[in-house]
Amino acid sequence: MRYRLVFVAGLALGYVLGTKAGRERYEQLRNSARQVAQNPAVRNTAETAAQQGREFAGKAYHAVSEKVGDHVPDSVAQRVRSMRAHSTNGRADDWGTSNT
Repeated sequence: MRYRLVFVAGLALGYVLGTKAGRERYEQLRNSARQVAQNPAVRNTAETAAQQGREFAGKAYHAVSEKVGDHVPDSVAQRVRSMRAHSTNGRADDWGTSNT
């Protein structure tokens, strides 16, 4: 909750300061951001970082798949059933029903 409050306060402060700065400053910042985004060095760096992230995610997925295999679905299903039994206290499960 604290982080949400700080986020909302920052959002409000940014809005107030942004409205005081006016449209000219907004346009100036937007043009600066566009120039940075169009810089070939920045584009190459961003693409390299994205490619490395995709490669890392793929390697991590394969490593986890090899180590865990088909054990996860059964153990997760058993854990969910166990949690559901403890939390319902004999009441029927209302997941997937409209309680509105």
